[in-house]
Amino acid sequence: MPRYQFSISSPTERVRLAGAVTSETFSQALEAIADQAEAGEGDTLEIGVKGFPPARFQFTESAEDGTISWQPTGLLAA
Repeated sequence: MPRYQFSISSPTERVRLAGAVTSETFSQALEAIADQAEAGEGDTLEIGVKGFPPARFQFTESAEDGTISWQPTGLLAA
């Protein structure tokens, strides 16, 4: 199973939580982090596997229904 390394930072702090999670899929890794880490709106999550650049997500609230989730951020246009 892949081992995903991650870090969470907030707009006012540098990295405040870092660790690793082992799971079968990327989405399961995100769920495990969301279940165990306390995150607030505007926090940034960087997650990846060794040898590849990390993916970046921002913790945001949906304007439509108020749900809070990790949304991809920093994507480059093709």
